[in-house]
Order: sequence, then structure tokens, then C-alpha cells
Amino acid sequence: MAQEDVFKKIVSHCKEYGFVFPSSDIYDGLAAVYDYGQNGVELKNNIKEYWWKSMVLLHENIVGIDSAIFMHPTIWKASGHVDAFNDPLIDNRDSKKRYRADNLIEDQIGKYDEKIEKEIAKARKRFGDSFDEAKFRETNPRVLEHQQRRNALHERYAAAMQGPDLAELKQIILDEGIVDPISGTKNWTDVRQFNLMFSTEMGSLSDAANKIYLRPETAQGSICSIISMMAENGYGYEIDPSG
Repeated sequence: MAQEDVFKKIVSHCKEYGFVFPSSDIYDGLAAVYDYGQNGVELKNNIKEYWWKSMVLLHENIVGIDSAIFMHPTIWKASGHVDAFNDPLIDNRDSKKRYRADNLIEDQIGKYDEKIEKEIAKARKRFGDSFDEAKFRETNPRVLEHQQRRNALHERYAAAMQGPDLAELKQIILDEGIVDPISGTKNWTDVRQFNLMFSTEMGSLSDAANKIYLRPETAQGSICSIISMMAENGYGYEIDPSG
């Protein structure tokens, strides 16, 4: 059974038996957002309770913390989330699916590696104990061709990701003939940069000075609390500017 069909069956089962429902479903829904139903919320609470007992209550040297969803925006700037917590995404117009452009290209690089390994495996089977893999890699025309294309793609991809150069990322996808794994077509949109953090404003004025982010990383609140506790108890610490 195709992975897409399995996912549809799971979603259908969860909706039918009250585990999850699409959020705002009667008003066309909100993509990637779900509400826990009557059984789902019980399952969620049971898992949370089991995790809490096993990770916190059964250990004398561990205590719990429930940090705020809103945190000072400077935290996310210092940790690198504001500048780097985003992905270059591309859509296929036929399948209506969205992909990370960098993952598509990395998969293509992996295909070149697989072709090289297949050539080596065939040669090893043919020559047996006398097979010299290093020499084969240096002299076999097919291996050299695959390696050259692989290295050229990797170099071009690494350069495009420096910016990132979104137009170049799309051009790489087109030049490599990368197709959508579901529709099998090359009907791609432009690559766009999506910030994965949810922003909002705190205060009565909606301007940049009041912009904050919902906490995207569960551990960050714990880290800040630990540092604060260390400072209050006279322990020294250093903050790495690179995050």
C-alpha cells in the first residue's frame, strides 16, 4: 500500500474515533492544525503522565519546569533562530505537495552516490578478490562520470545555500530533472523562504519594537531558567554568540 494511502487511512480512523479533528473544519479548516477529540485528549494526557513519572518523579536529581510560550525576542536572535530558523520550500502544482528544496537536491546527490556504489558492487562481484576499488574509482569511465556530476552538483548546491540563492536552487532542480515523487512531474513553483517561527505583537502598538515569537524550541525556556538559577547562586557562565 502506498504511503499516501496509509496516511489517509490513519487520518480517517483518527477522525472517526475521536482522536483528532481538523481545526476549524466547518470553516474550510486550517492546514497542519488539529484539535484533539474526546479519545485523543485522553491518550495525550496518559502519555504525558507516563512520561512525567518516568522522566521526573522517578529521578531525585531531576525537577520539572513549564516555561512560558512568550519569551524575549533577543533570546531567539542570540540563538540564531531569527536568522536561520527557516527553510527554502517549493511546491509542485500537480500534486499540491510542498517540499524542502534542499532535501530534493540532497536526495539527487544521494542518487549519484548510489549509482557509483552499484558500479563498484558489480565490479567487485566480477573480479572477486583481485578487485582494486581505489583503482576502479580512479579509472572507470562510468564511475568518473557519476562522480564528476555528483561533485559539480554538490559544489553548485553548497554555493546556492550560502545566500541562500532561491532562484538558483530552483534552477538546480530544473537542470537535474528532479520530479515530484507523487505526481512524477516537474511543474514546480518558485522556491520561497519560509520562517518556521510564529510571530505576534505584545502590547497596544503593532510595530517592530513589540514583535515577539512563540517559543519554537521546548528546551530554550529550560536553558534560560538554568542560566538564571546559576547566576542567582553565584555561578559564572558564558554565552556563545553563535548560539
